[in-house]
Amino acid sequence: MRKQTHLRSSLPSQVAVLLLASAIGIPAWAQQGQSTNSQSTPPSAEQQPSPPASTYVPPPKEGFWGHMMPFARKKWVRRQTDPINDRLNELDQINTKTANDIKDVDSRAQAGIQKAQASADSANQAATAAGQAADAAGTTAKNAAGQVDQLHSTVNGLDQYRQVTQVTIEFRHGQPVLTDDARQQLDSIAASVTGHMGYILEMEAHSPYRGSAGIQDSQRLAQVVQRYLYEQHQIPIYRMHAVALGNAVSTTASDTGTGSSRVRTSSVDVRVMENSLAAQDSASPQNAASLNGAERP
Repeated sequence: MRKQTHLRSSLPSQVAVLLLASAIGIPAWAQQGQSTNSQSTPPSAEQQPSPPASTYVPPPKEGFWGHMMPFARKKWVRRQTDPINDRLNELDQINTKTANDIKDVDSRAQAGIQKAQASADSANQAATAAGQAADAAGTTAKNAAGQVDQLHSTVNGLDQYRQVTQVTIEFRHGQPVLTDDARQQLDSIAASVTGHMGYILEMEAHSPYRGSAGIQDSQRLAQVVQRYLYEQHQIPIYRMHAVALGNAVSTTASDTGTGSSRVRTSSVDVRVMENSLAAQDSASPQNAASLNGAERP
């Protein structure tokens, strides 16, 4: 009992001692904390050695609100957003460069397309001109082929003659003298060929005499006819071709069956032979002969 009573009596004194000790110890602890804070506080900028100007970054002044609520400060937000803004600016620059590159590529592509189109148009025009030239060359070749064919026909027709008309000049009693009827016949033949080209006069002289006498006699008769046409109508000598047959039967008469097996009279057969080219002329000896024949009564 005494012990309990003693403990009860000493408890208040102990509590008082503890309170007093705590009252004395709090200021001391505060001073110690201040000294510790002062010791832990970094030296000022004047005491610290200044780093190189290229790498030195002054520490931010956060202040009270910087310690309490750093997320609410503009500087903190700016520090957080500056890298993002830099990245965005970099992306904008990349996008701008890409757009410029695309625009440049597009402009070059358009220029290339226009150049290719111009080349295609030029090639098309050249092809059209070449086609026209080919058509013209084909037409020229066709015309040339036609002219060659015409020339070939002309060359082939140079020695092709056909008979237009024929007269028989008879001589009385074998005398080499032209009668009035013979002159009229020769005048008609000369009128049909005067002023025309492509003809010849083919003459066959006949005589009833045999052997060389008949040939010589028939030759004189042919010369009389040629001389008359040359002197009276200026028929060129090179257009008159005569042959002295004597008493030989004409091949034309024998072929047609109109001649006999024996020549009984002295005569000269004159035939107008027309070239095949002259037949294409409207003023050919054949047409002239037909006109002269139409004028006769």
